[in-house]
Amino acid sequence: MSLSPMASAAASAQTPPPPAQPAQAAETGKQVVSMADGYVLGVGDVVEVSVLGREEFNPRVQIQNDGTLQLPFLGTVKASDLTILQFRENVRQALIRGGYYASPVVNVAVASYASRYVTVLGEVATPGIVPIDRSYHLSEILARVGGPRGTASDQVKVTRENGEELELSIRESATSGGDKDPEISPGDKIYVPAAKTFYIYGQVNAPGTYQIDRDMTLRKALARGGGLTPMGSEKRVKVFRNGEEIKKFDPSEPIIDGDVVVVGERFF
Repeated sequence: MSLSPMASAAASAQTPPPPAQPAQAAETGKQVVSMADGYVLGVGDVVEVSVLGREEFNPRVQIQNDGTLQLPFLGTVKASDLTILQFRENVRQALIRGGYYASPVVNVAVASYASRYVTVLGEVATPGIVPIDRSYHLSEILARVGGPRGTASDQVKVTRENGEELELSIRESATSGGDKDPEISPGDKIYVPAAKTFYIYGQVNAPGTYQIDRDMTLRKALARGGGLTPMGSEKRVKVFRNGEEIKKFDPSEPIIDGDVVVVGERFF
């Protein structure tokens, strides 16, 4: 039996339209996996859990000492020792099993890291807290913060969570392995100081300010300054430290931060 156009319109008016679904949910709930999804959640982390298009499900909660947190509808949910990807999928499946949503798109973001992170400070491009989702070497962590600035020292200090301290070379960590590029653990602190510098002027070919490399001696400092000019005299090289001249400074002695090297003219 066919319906008249008027009856058809009336039937359509009486039939409520299906609830609108977000475009992502219509695509079988698939989500893009990012690098952050590999981060392993831990006690004290604060996470934001939301379902796309559902304002009633948008809690911001902290993982408790027993490794769980409280979510709407679901109650107590395990979170600690799960990656963000695993936790997100567990929440999604629990919401489906409970009949709360048919195909939810669940988002999980860490609002505050309190468990697995390292702190990087000093002369790096982007100092701050770096969450770690696996074992990283020192060179990898430095790469994640954009590497050292041009004003950075080659030396880097790593302070372990247990108080142990390591002094390492950034250059060697980037080109070597083993002890020179150690693994970094959650809770470690990395500090890259500003480079130590010395000043050299007078009868040298390239006067100026230079960084002090490891084992920098007066002889090396003179070479860094381009060597003596034809007018320069090796017997008239003076080193000033804290504003005072150091008498009888041997060329093999070390140069330290702030030293001033002055090369005088020779007598003919």
